[in-house]
Amino acid sequence: MKVEKIHLIGVPMDLGQGRRGVDMGPSALRYAGLNSALEALGYSVHDRGNISVPGPEEIEEEQAPIKHLPAVSLANSALAKAVEEASEQGYFPIVLGGDHSIAAGSIAGMRRSGRRIGVLWIDAHGDYNTPETTPSGNLHGMPLAALTGREPKSLAPFEEEHYLKPQEVVLLGVRCLDPGEKQNLREDGVHIFTMRDIDELGVGEITRQALAHFSRMQIDEIYVSLDMDVMDPQFAPGVGTPVTGGLSYREAHLLMEILSEDGRVVGLDVVEINPILDIKNRTAEMAVDLISSLLGKRIL
Repeated sequence: MKVEKIHLIGVPMDLGQGRRGVDMGPSALRYAGLNSALEALGYSVHDRGNISVPGPEEIEEEQAPIKHLPAVSLANSALAKAVEEASEQGYFPIVLGGDHSIAAGSIAGMRRSGRRIGVLWIDAHGDYNTPETTPSGNLHGMPLAALTGREPKSLAPFEEEHYLKPQEVVLLGVRCLDPGEKQNLREDGVHIFTMRDIDELGVGEITRQALAHFSRMQIDEIYVSLDMDVMDPQFAPGVGTPVTGGLSYREAHLLMEILSEDGRVVGLDVVEINPILDIKNRTAEMAVDLISSLLGKRIL
């Protein structure tokens, strides 16, 4: 798909997870030179700034077991509207997180017009918990479940007819799942490529298999939700929930280059960058490199 103009939307949110810091992710990405990197590739870049999100200290103490659901749902509603408008105006939206709960808003915005957009969820985690299965109560572990119609449904601000079918989702890079989450994924038949699959077959083959799945489902548009914790922490130390044994630098670039060549990607989330835990903004700089690869940058 031909892309000429890009719309950046920051969502400085850390309400969905238990560790502070990922709210600074949008600033870290901008500081790492995202705008200029995209312009160097020939794109027209419009940065609309950040969606307004309250900090935890601005919210009255809640007794509910699911933390900050009303505030996150409200922010996701604003994000969905911004993404929907940007997409309708012909922009390629790039959403800068923030924790991964924001993906329920960005993907809802892409699908609210009725477009059948598949989702490639690139993450160490499944994010397929519900209020019944979550061990933590943190919403960043629930957005993909909400997008498919599971609770908490208010996390994904769109109508029931626009919910993702589980077969329209592919998870890639997974290596850490909660017990109840595993059961949810099995019940729904979500297509999953774990790190073992990548170890055995290579990231190139796995990426092509993921794309082949979308082709079998007759999906012509793909939204990529990239959690930087899919990377091994030695390459991306500044993430909200690091898990050892992830993608290497070159594996991640190959993944993005193959997605770019496929030509079906229509939007992107980049989430869970935590500058407090980072080393000299290394993780944000890597994210800028990966975004550039997705949008056409090549070695030769």
